[in-house]
Amino acid sequence: MNEPIHAGVEKSNNVTVTDAFWRNYKRIVAEQVIPYQWKALNDELPDTVPSHAIENFRIAAGEAEGEFFGTVFQDSDVAKWLETVAYSLRSFPDAELEKTADDVIALLGRAQAEDGYLNTYYMLVEPDYRWSNLRDNHELYCAGHLIEAAVAYYQTTGKRAFLDVMEKYVQLIQQVFGNEDGKLQGYPGHPEIELALLRLYDVTGKQEHLDLAVYFIEQRGQQPHYFDIEKEQRQAMDRPKTWNDEHTNFGLGYAYMQAHKPVREQEKAVGHVVRAMYLYTAMADLAHRKDDKQLREICDKLWEDVTKRKLYITAGLGSTVNGEAFTDAYDLPNDSMYCETCASIGLVFWAKKMLELSPDRKYADVMERAIYNGTISGMDLDGKRFFYVNPLEINAYQTGRKDQEHVKQERQKWYACACCPPNLARMIASIEDYAYTTTRDTLYTHLYMAGNVEAIIGKASVKLTQTHQYPWDGKITITVETEGDFKLAFRIPGWSSGVSASVNREAISVDDLQDGYLVLDRTWKIGDQIELLLPMPVERVYSNPKAGMNQGQVALQRGPIVYCLEETDNGANLAGLRLPRQVAFKTTHEANFLSGVVTLGAEALHIVETENLYQMDVPKTTRRSIQAIPYFAWGNRGLGEMRIWVHEGVE
Repeated sequence: MNEPIHAGVEKSNNVTVTDAFWRNYKRIVAEQVIPYQWKALNDELPDTVPSHAIENFRIAAGEAEGEFFGTVFQDSDVAKWLETVAYSLRSFPDAELEKTADDVIALLGRAQAEDGYLNTYYMLVEPDYRWSNLRDNHELYCAGHLIEAAVAYYQTTGKRAFLDVMEKYVQLIQQVFGNEDGKLQGYPGHPEIELALLRLYDVTGKQEHLDLAVYFIEQRGQQPHYFDIEKEQRQAMDRPKTWNDEHTNFGLGYAYMQAHKPVREQEKAVGHVVRAMYLYTAMADLAHRKDDKQLREICDKLWEDVTKRKLYITAGLGSTVNGEAFTDAYDLPNDSMYCETCASIGLVFWAKKMLELSPDRKYADVMERAIYNGTISGMDLDGKRFFYVNPLEINAYQTGRKDQEHVKQERQKWYACACCPPNLARMIASIEDYAYTTTRDTLYTHLYMAGNVEAIIGKASVKLTQTHQYPWDGKITITVETEGDFKLAFRIPGWSSGVSASVNREAISVDDLQDGYLVLDRTWKIGDQIELLLPMPVERVYSNPKAGMNQGQVALQRGPIVYCLEETDNGANLAGLRLPRQVAFKTTHEANFLSGVVTLGAEALHIVETENLYQMDVPKTTRRSIQAIPYFAWGNRGLGEMRIWVHEGVE
């Protein structure tokens, strides 16, 4: 078990990324996404939904005239942009960008009220009704994202201005909320501030920040239900009813807000998926810090429910647009699902905290699946268009269905609710933070990412260098750059078989794994080399028989990458394809195609179309060459059908 963290000192590793795959993504964020999203925040993108987010702060600061515009959580878009900038500056120092960020932070400071309050919606629209609708209006959610951004910016630049602004705001929140007499005993409808306060505690070491996080986590779902209390208070104010007052939270009740039960009574994932992921992340983090075995058991039960019954092959989450929510176990429709980009990103956050609780391959395997599939599919390859919803199947008839209006066939320039684009940007900019964790005596490698890592293991300073072409090639070389006695642990992915390993070219056994990790304990010398060979054949993946929509179909995976078929490569009516069970696949690395990917080629059958809607005759087929591409890269070459699950034939 990892060492519980009881003091306010963050354990972090210094990681430098040279990885061709992730360096490219990080560079796109630095050079394309950050400037593009800055234009979006300033309403400088033509022919798209305005943001007004920066202008809202200018109005709040008294430096511009006008009215608030946007969603009640519009401030969070600015917060996530600043957090992305902070991470990007670690890899790509940019004095001009840092100056822009400093100016935005100064604007936030000028907009902040004397008592520390900072939320442009309430400051400009309902100044007399702060904290009156925690269930719906995202005050504490926005505060959480601003806290996260402030922590990241301080850690990168050492500048305290943003941190000071947010500590002042947190002091106000501490005065307002708690179980003490005279305080509101509420909590946010959308979890976020809980995990943010734990990050703030990391850099300040202030017990009150940890205590406030504990309060918000433990208070959720307690009776009498606070959301009922505040609803009655709003009615006493003779304020208009909210949408959720009338519609009972999409019919999900307080499960929509993850407030149907106290956290220690939750065993199944229900309700709004992103809210669940953020809450579970905070719960796992708290379980680690407090060495709380009961809370850890709850996190594990929730993990099992999500990953064994409600997870798409892409690590997408959310089976329905209604409430952007979980549904029943094994209900995983491919064409009407939701699979919000933020949901897979939240899964990555949660997996990282579960790994800190206990290094186990089952967490890292899911994290890797999400990172390479369900998250980066949310952005096109040049960083200028984005998916909110990530479908596993696009059909010609979807555009005519009202119940699938949420499914887009192409990425959008921006959104009125723009939570996903900046969320993905901050994850990519900080991708190295998910590669390693440490315990008292071991450095764990969870993700294979070319570059360097420096970490402290016990009293030993450890530095490793990874070189490889992952995720396209499974030959991994790790060079030890320091000497001493310490343990190194390397994840052997669950998708791999026939793995081999060596140290200084001497073969070593990979049979005795510890929770899926090859653990090497020895006296290391500078220049020692570990080599891992993770074979990457094309694998067929089959669904559990309870997932009825996938029966008779197969998905293709190579290494951590899930593949799909697009109409542009394979013609129309992809549902008519039949992939013979014994067909061989040809893998081709195409350096100049879709930013450099491995494609899969095979011979398949295609059902011949007829004019009959139904017929008694066995359908005729023709042979057709097909090409599959990585799912994350689909939708970059125009409109058309797409599908992951392909019908399997018997020939």
